[in-house]
Amino acid sequence: MERVNSPSALGAALRQRRRKLGLTQDDLALAIGVNRKVVGQLEGGKQSVRLDIALNAARALGLNVGVEARGESDS
Repeated sequence: MERVNSPSALGAALRQRRRKLGLTQDDLALAIGVNRKVVGQLEGGKQSVRLDIALNAARALGLNVGVEARGESDS
């Protein structure tokens, strides 16, 4: 599991997954009901992108987002 600890790391993970799926920013934007510019901001790590948009993007790309206490893992 890839750890995401910043908006830029989340954006990079979303971009990587979108590209792996062969989707454009326009495709993802349409799937989550936002403008392509918002997807670009999200992938660029812009901190002001709403959390619900980030979660919708992850869901649309087939990614799980979880929260765990520091020092704990599924190992």
